[in-house]
Amino acid sequence: MPINQPIPENFYRSNDLNLIIMGALQSVDPEKCVKKVIERKIDSLIINNYKSNLKDIHKIYIIGVGKAVLRMALAVSGILDDLLEEGVLITKHDDPRINSKLNKRIRVLKGSHPVPTEQSVEATWILLDMLKKTTPDDLVIGLFSGGGSALMTCPDEKIGLVGIQNITSLLLKCGATIEEMNTIRKHLDKVKGGGLLTQIYPAKSTHFILSDVLGDPLSMIASGPTSADPTTFKDCLEIIQRYGIEEQVDPKVMSYMNDGVLGLHEETIKDGDTLLRDHKNVIIGSLSIAAETACDQAVKLGFDAKILTTSLRGEARAVGVDLANQLVDLVNNRKNNDKPVCLIAGGETTVTVTGEGLGGRNQELALSAAQVLGGINNCTFISFATDGEDGPTDAAGGIVTGDTLGNGKKANLDAQDFLKNNNAYEYLDKVGGLIRTGPTGTNVNDLVLMFAF
Repeated sequence: MPINQPIPENFYRSNDLNLIIMGALQSVDPEKCVKKVIERKIDSLIINNYKSNLKDIHKIYIIGVGKAVLRMALAVSGILDDLLEEGVLITKHDDPRINSKLNKRIRVLKGSHPVPTEQSVEATWILLDMLKKTTPDDLVIGLFSGGGSALMTCPDEKIGLVGIQNITSLLLKCGATIEEMNTIRKHLDKVKGGGLLTQIYPAKSTHFILSDVLGDPLSMIASGPTSADPTTFKDCLEIIQRYGIEEQVDPKVMSYMNDGVLGLHEETIKDGDTLLRDHKNVIIGSLSIAAETACDQAVKLGFDAKILTTSLRGEARAVGVDLANQLVDLVNNRKNNDKPVCLIAGGETTVTVTGEGLGGRNQELALSAAQVLGGINNCTFISFATDGEDGPTDAAGGIVTGDTLGNGKKANLDAQDFLKNNNAYEYLDKVGGLIRTGPTGTNVNDLVLMFAF
């Protein structure tokens, strides 16, 4: 992991905090996760305990999409190096150090995230062109992780990229959940909602998936390009109506959705489709693994550690207040001889953007928590994105204590004003409360770590 001490040294027990964060991230290192489920033995390929004879496989192709795909591909490339025919990976951040270690027949392309651009579309067409070469005797190994929904984009011609960009931006701004966003994406894009399987056919395929969606639903991770999809066009219209954005949605998108409800467009791939028979999906890593590792690491460091939940949802600022109140209750009820405590939570909150500031859901969550913790001694609250990117910022998240509001007041900063403007980044930056890891190479949602010393 390309991370070096994300917690500033001026925070109490910063070394312990960093060890807990690093332990959590390393437990979902994509390369290690892939190596746990794939093995090669002379003439056999063993994937998730399923054994195949390599003599029965003509050619092996590799495809991959997502923020964690480079490290995932590194594992596959190392195991199947001489057997790989060709490969195409689409990622957000290129890493020359990893690229140089990959099989030379693997092509690394960049897409755009969270809103796709022509770069995403062009990279997707290159990937699809490679798949046209496959035969029934070939094996396609797919690698998918968070970010794939934007990085791999193939809009229906009736919608076009502009339509996809329009609805994606609207959903991001109004605070839609990842499940709601991906439900709509799957119905506007040819490779989502099982659509990629039509391009892989007639080859067989196995896909390794690093989950960034709560509960690890195959149909939602990277918008489910290789799985059946239970959602419908009717669901899409209900989501748009729920947020009251009908008048802002591109007319082509609304027309396409309405026609879909009438059965004028094909639905996504559903359970029972014969296309699903020769394809396997394997979840290799998730938020629960990261949370459990963080808990174990905290115990080793002398904390009384507990996982509260790995299903956090809701508006970030409301969740921040709720979690901070739980931490305050714990602080108020502690005895002098009690062990230091570490409470762990994980999930994915949302932000309804009404201001013009800069930030992400983790920074907004942390700054909201700071308002509850003001003046409370011996506590620390951390919220960060495991991919190292919280919103459109260079920070992974935020860290606050009982002193955060006081430090802001000394600099004439009003935290409430910054929250109203969705500008948590600037406030936390000024008081030294940003966590910066850089891109971590993995992606399994967000983690919240709360400490009472």
